[in-house]
Amino acid sequence: MSSPTWTAAALSSEAVGLEGKVWRLVEAQHRVSTLKLVDTLDEQALLEDLIEETKPAIPPECRHLDYLLATPFRYGSVYPQGSRFRRAGRTLGVYYAAEQIATAVAEMAFYRLLFFADSPGTPWPGDAAEYTAFSASVRTDKAIDLTKPPLSKDSARWTDFLDYEACQALADTAREAELHAIRYQSVRDPQKRANVALLTCRAFAKPKPVDRQTWRIRLSASGVQALCEFPRQRVGFGRTDLAGDPRIADLRWERRG
Repeated sequence: MSSPTWTAAALSSEAVGLEGKVWRLVEAQHRVSTLKLVDTLDEQALLEDLIEETKPAIPPECRHLDYLLATPFRYGSVYPQGSRFRRAGRTLGVYYAAEQIATAVAEMAFYRLLFFADSPGTPWPGDAAEYTAFSASVRTDKAIDLTKPPLSKDSARWTDFLDYEACQALADTAREAELHAIRYQSVRDPQKRANVALLTCRAFAKPKPVDRQTWRIRLSASGVQALCEFPRQRVGFGRTDLAGDPRIADLRWERRG
């Protein structure tokens, strides 16, 4: 599928405002995992600092941000595999997030299922996995919206499950046009709600997450069940809800565990 041709000037003329909260999920052990390796909190802080020194550098314009917001923009290492708006290799970072928490849960659930699709002999986990959901405040007048005309006329290219070339080429041109964000349809969310890809940390309106929630996601033969205690929420996906992607279309659902 050939990529649609958009010049930087043409994309600039389609710039729109984008403002609101966007959501991501990370494993809940992202900070606690080092605690079991030390005896005191001071030792943990020292260990965290040592680990931080081994990671790729955070760009200067992102250094005022909480690490949860800044981490996707780290540079200096090779990005092992391309994603929708980021090419593989030593490329600039992208912060992916969802406009709705349910969409963020769907995105995380898909990648959990992808692991088990690649490991057909692995049993389902006995317990639900715990995740921290957090929202970031975003505000920019330099966004493009792939769900609205005229960019939506190429929606088949923007929503391809496997071929990211058109999206990556668009992101390259968007950077050339000094755009900050791309709003696009999630291909994981059965309700087709929107995701946001931030191309620069300048799109953040606040330096820290504005909301945090704890979610537990359980995988089983019947599908995916996700629960949040406070505020009380639940999201569920059946076997076919996330199966549009051919990589999990033939997932072996019946397994022990």
